Amino acid sequence: MNNIDHSLGFIINHAGRRLSQLLSLHYQPYDITTEQWTVLNRLSERDGITQKDLAHRAEKDQTNITRILDQLERKGLVERRPNAVDRRSFLTFITDKGRSLNQVLLPIESRVVSSVLDGLSEEDVERLRAALIQITKNANRTINELEETL
Repeated sequence: MNNIDHSLGFIINHAGRRLSQLLSLHYQPYDITTEQWTVLNRLSERDGITQKDLAHRAEKDQTNITRILDQLERKGLVERRPNAVDRRSFLTFITDKGRSLNQVLLPIESRVVSSVLDGLSEEDVERLRAALIQITKNANRTINELEETL
């Protein structure tokens, strides 16, 4: 059977999109998107980093990270300051307001993820986590190999 609904790639992508849509609905009252929250959360883990480092940590390209930071800065959740070491770049910091919002959103994300894992045992969840991490590693390795040949 060659139905796309049985394609593992389609299933993984569809599950990810649906989870993102569900999180978006829960984040709407806070005027933040899941993309913005990813960047905000990465900054809460480690701020005072360059946009390039942040882009890498958030798995976003430079154009997207600039756009997202512009939005977060307008909302007063992050700020960019000149980089004393490299005047061509800026260092990005989370503000107190951004840190507070992240603390509100973390448990919401946790509840949403728990709700979609309903019916799976802890063992199932751990196997799923391990499988998805391995799939990501394999995809990253293949991407790197392809990029080296280009």
